[in-house]
Amino acid sequence: MTDYETATAFIGEWGPFQQQQFFLLALSIIPNGFTALSIVFLADTPPHRCLIPEHINLTDAWRNSSIPLVVDTNSGDWVPSKCSRYKLEDVVSFSDRGLLPGADVNLSNVATEGCLHGWEYDRSVYTSTISTEWDLVCDDRWKNPMTSSLFFCGVLTGSFVSGQLSDRLIPESPRWLLSQGRIKEAEAIIRDAAKRNNIEPPSVIFSPLQTELQSEKRKAHNICDLLRSRNIRWISITLWLVWNSLTIAYFALSLNTANLYGNPYLNCFLSAVVEMPAYTLSWVMFRWWPRRLCLFSSLFMGGLFLFFIQLIPANLVYLAITFEMMGKFAVTAAFAIVYAYTAELFPTVLRNTAVGTCSMASRVGSIIAPYFIYLRSYSISLPYILMGCITVLSGLLSLLLPESYGMPLPETITHMQRFPG
Repeated sequence: MTDYETATAFIGEWGPFQQQQFFLLALSIIPNGFTALSIVFLADTPPHRCLIPEHINLTDAWRNSSIPLVVDTNSGDWVPSKCSRYKLEDVVSFSDRGLLPGADVNLSNVATEGCLHGWEYDRSVYTSTISTEWDLVCDDRWKNPMTSSLFFCGVLTGSFVSGQLSDRLIPESPRWLLSQGRIKEAEAIIRDAAKRNNIEPPSVIFSPLQTELQSEKRKAHNICDLLRSRNIRWISITLWLVWNSLTIAYFALSLNTANLYGNPYLNCFLSAVVEMPAYTLSWVMFRWWPRRLCLFSSLFMGGLFLFFIQLIPANLVYLAITFEMMGKFAVTAAFAIVYAYTAELFPTVLRNTAVGTCSMASRVGSIIAPYFIYLRSYSISLPYILMGCITVLSGLLSLLLPESYGMPLPETITHMQRFPG
């Protein structure tokens, strides 16, 4: 039997046809970055405090002292409260009587109340965000990550439709067509590719394959096949867990850029820039290293960088940002690797289905990711500890996957590598 790669080798590896498909697909993914990461700025919460209405007649001293000081749970410093103010009725009374805060009135004895008139926000960075429009702060701050989660719920819902639309715009995989016994359609695509590459195709391309593929020709495969046998079931479940861990870490780090020290736009830019060398490194690693080693090393190093952020002194903010960017670098490299690794593990008859279900299942991770950042309100280190732990654990879990480096791509389910045990 003639191997698929051998049968199609005449069209070349990087001709005009392949270049056109690659660059059109790459171009189509650019808007994803705008939409997925716009929520970093749209849902950010700027510094805020209780609003003291302008029509309230207060002296400057009392207007400046109307917000009590509280201990910041992360830094331990005394900072103005974001969710309470001194009881306005008492403050107005003290102001009218000419008393001075701190000198004539012991502020620790003054009663406090919530932000009954709403909040005032720092407008130096953002004119308006979701948080400022709907006051998603204090008792309602849990609703802020929910807005991001709902956005990713939309991404999950859209994945059921986008695949159907893309099938009409992109040529079908000839390898998959062969696995379905659709020899003529596969040949038509290969001949079109040869024509665009200015290559004369042979008169017969796939006929030696036809006999062997007859057994698979009329056999329908679907998502249930990913769970049907023990071997493919454990490979699928392991990959779903790894994909979810990667998605949690990737989107949590991306969404967290607005919380880092300095300008949020610059931090988001740096977070995107580190992805470029990460993708380059993943290509080099994938070309020369075993797949399990590539994925494990990327996940393990990313987890260590994130885990050690909590050990950095609070005054070394730039070192903490560097560690976070290195963590994003490693997680991005792992993300690029797991896409190709997943495609290599599954047979042609299930490859698109497997990669699609892994990507779809990982949307659960992106829906959860905003709440990892929400944990900063309890402890600034908690998100990094959790992300570091799950990333390292998923790296260890990836070692259970079969090795595919140097192996031919499986054509049918029986050709798949065996899951250990």
